[in-house]
Amino acid sequence: MSTSELDWLKSSYSSAQGDSCIEVAVTEQDVHVRDSKDVTRPHFAVGRDGWARFVGFAAGC
Repeated sequence: MSTSELDWLKSSYSSAQGDSCIEVAVTEQDVHVRDSKDVTRPHFAVGRDGWARFVGFAAGC
């Protein structure tokens, strides 16, 4: 799936001043992640289970 076909979402914590942030796009199988400051750079994708484990870990920090 190309980057232009994905529906990218930015955190509500990100401000309009271009703060450091990531964007995610969720598909049926994966969660795609990219740098919101430079969307031309390559993004990466992780499986939904892996993303859930990451979010669970980060929430516990």
